[in-house]
Amino acid sequence: MSHPGVSAAETQPRKVTMYRNGSIYTAADPFATAMLVDGDTVAWVGSEQAATSIADSSMEIIDLQGSLLAPGFVDSHMHLTETGIASQSLRLSGVGSARELLDAVARTAAGLEATGSVLGHGWDESLWEEGTLPTPEELERAAGGRTVYLARVDAHSALVSSSLVSAANLQGLDGYNGSAQVLRAAHTAARLVARQFPDAERRRYQELALREAAANGYVALAEMAAPHICSVEDLRMSAAWNAGDAGVPEILPYWGELAASADHAASILGGLGAPVLGLAGDLNIDGSIGSRTAALTSDYADAAGHRGNLYLSVDEATRHLAACSTLGIQAGFHIIGDAGLKTALDALDLAAAEVGEQRVRSAAHRFEHVEMADADDLARLARYSITVSAQPAFDAAWGGAGKLYEQRLGTRSAAMNPFASYYSTGVPVCFGSDSPVTPLRPWASVRACLEHSNPDQAISARAAFLGHTRAGWRASKQRNPLMGQLVPGAPASFAVWEVEELMVQVADDRVQSWSTDPRARTPLLPALDSASDPVCVQTVREGQEIFASESLRS
Repeated sequence: MSHPGVSAAETQPRKVTMYRNGSIYTAADPFATAMLVDGDTVAWVGSEQAATSIADSSMEIIDLQGSLLAPGFVDSHMHLTETGIASQSLRLSGVGSARELLDAVARTAAGLEATGSVLGHGWDESLWEEGTLPTPEELERAAGGRTVYLARVDAHSALVSSSLVSAANLQGLDGYNGSAQVLRAAHTAARLVARQFPDAERRRYQELALREAAANGYVALAEMAAPHICSVEDLRMSAAWNAGDAGVPEILPYWGELAASADHAASILGGLGAPVLGLAGDLNIDGSIGSRTAALTSDYADAAGHRGNLYLSVDEATRHLAACSTLGIQAGFHIIGDAGLKTALDALDLAAAEVGEQRVRSAAHRFEHVEMADADDLARLARYSITVSAQPAFDAAWGGAGKLYEQRLGTRSAAMNPFASYYSTGVPVCFGSDSPVTPLRPWASVRACLEHSNPDQAISARAAFLGHTRAGWRASKQRNPLMGQLVPGAPASFAVWEVEELMVQVADDRVQSWSTDPRARTPLLPALDSASDPVCVQTVREGQEIFASESLRS
């Protein structure tokens, strides 16, 4: 019988689950093989022998069968709707020429209704033997007159057909020169027109991305929305997933809109209709290396006289940082090139002079990407406690001899993505995918930290794992210090992984690279020296199962 004023849900006993016969990644006990979850909280971690004495018939018992149970991943930079759209669009990462791209467009168009658009993602002309791009007219013909929008892999430019040029009124916009590749303002206009969807379809795209993330062990996603990427309605829809019982990863929402004063920032926040963690994320100071829009202090190696683009001035960035610092909320920018970073750092100095250095530090601002930083830059980032939200898969995809970064930057590319230097100089770091730019594959991202194209900038598996988990919560100013840990009293947010082998891996070849010595008392992580990643069999967010494979309970 229910009690007056108390819901049925409140009178139901909390679910209790015992996980045993595995490996628990926890600082509480490096040798733990079992964990007890009571409702939404980790109640206990310990040994198999202790688990036997604790287990009873009221609990669900899950035999891990040697699997790893570890804190769930946090993707510190991604795009929810864009990820869902890309998953259902023409995938162009495998095309090797303009001809192959046009053939792929034609095949896709043949299966569409007469009014359908051809959307695609992932082409990268730096991998083609000949980098010549198709024309708008060629795209129009290949698509049979349908609108075509094909995002480059970095999502900072796109190829568009003649009909989309007309529909989006690209003539005369900055970034449109008559060719199929559109940049800057022209790219923003083309993207917003090409990706207009009814709410139901947009929600479906978001759910596809959320389910994909859950199936890969993510318990939270930092959604980096901005006016040039999506509408406010899209942001509201993303944030709304946190309400109710949807059974998906938590959304950590940001909105990248420029504020000119504290009053203006407050007005922006008040008009969003959704709670956000800050006016940060993809508020672009510059663009990307691949599209040659990242702002550099010297010319691109493959484009003499060209140094990219600065989208914000020092004054604009200063006013934004000062406004957000005054309100005590996070500010931040998308920054790729060294000139872009120096613009942001100069703005930090000026904002600190205006509102006080302590206010700037306590706001916990964050800079996204920050791929080019010298020693002076690192010192200034550390001084203001700026978190760098980096993407290790960028180095895996484009770092190293002969790859994109070297093509665009020459010898400067060797100093990019200085992960080890961030750690050694005290710059807080968290990691993400920038999905759909790189996929939601967290262990591949951890591996990229270990196998950095510059060995001097590689970091250990433990540091990389913490950067993909606990650091993501810290970067979003999560108030619960136990988030991202599996210790008694912590939120029960974790993933279970089938693994081939567990080890301790370090990035320094002067010491033993692999160790299973129990005296180290270091929790073990999957061996990542093979091509295959661990397989996720369950993801749990604060006690709620958001993904489970058929093998979990078989």
